[in-house]
Amino acid sequence: MFNNFAVFSYNLASDLSNIWQYSFMRNAIIAGSIIAIVAGIVGYFVVIRKLSFAAHALSHAGFAGAAGAVLIGLNPLTGLLAFTISGGMAMGILGKKVVNRDVQIGTVLAFMLGLGVLFISLYKGYATEAYSLLFGEILGISKADVVISLIAGGIVIAILLTVFRPLLFSSFDEDVAEAKGVNILAYGLLFMFLLAVTTSIAVQVVGVLLIFALLVTPAAIAELITKTPRQAILVSVTVSLSATLIGLFVAFYQPYPVSFFIISIVFIEYIIARIVSRKKLT
Repeated sequence: MFNNFAVFSYNLASDLSNIWQYSFMRNAIIAGSIIAIVAGIVGYFVVIRKLSFAAHALSHAGFAGAAGAVLIGLNPLTGLLAFTISGGMAMGILGKKVVNRDVQIGTVLAFMLGLGVLFISLYKGYATEAYSLLFGEILGISKADVVISLIAGGIVIAILLTVFRPLLFSSFDEDVAEAKGVNILAYGLLFMFLLAVTTSIAVQVVGVLLIFALLVTPAAIAELITKTPRQAILVSVTVSLSATLIGLFVAFYQPYPVSFFIISIVFIEYIIARIVSRKKLT
């Protein structure tokens, strides 16, 4: 999106050096990498726990929170975090079992969106910062946002490493895990908290409307072509990270949004993974 002054030279080292000299690109690359890694890991659990709708719903709840924060003069990211976390906790409490989850998530989503409509209608100016979250604003990420992403991402990964085994067990079979003494509600709430934090930082890259690009599709690709959880997480992170970095690189030379390139790369990889997985079955 900067082709007015940037020319692709076909010398990769020179092109990367050219990109790195701009502070906004450095911030985007660092924050985007952190977010892509976290989203790739959390996204695997989103897929196996059948929480794709929850990720989508939390991103919309986050937009409502961002609108509320703008209304009272706070940083939109503050409202984003507050609403995704509170929405995630509500979804976790109301939808303990998979069979009930979609209805409960939809109910919480409707309420959050209602609040968002109210906040936007009460705000007299133009909530540019809140609206930018709809499609992502990775090139507008500041050094402070990079630090927040790093801290939030570090917390999410640290917690996941601590509870990896019981969370994985309960994700594959809630009934058996509960029979073995695993506290399904506690781990469900913990994961919804992790998902809420991840969603909050991920919308900076791809936006509220395109959250599936980082939180669902890379993990879906991994599930198609791998056999073990560790392999799936590694592939999910690789897909998410590579799509983000390549998307940033291409967007530097083209007049189109970064999120478009990230999503296009992930979508093409998903189609390829579908074709490959079908050939293996035949």
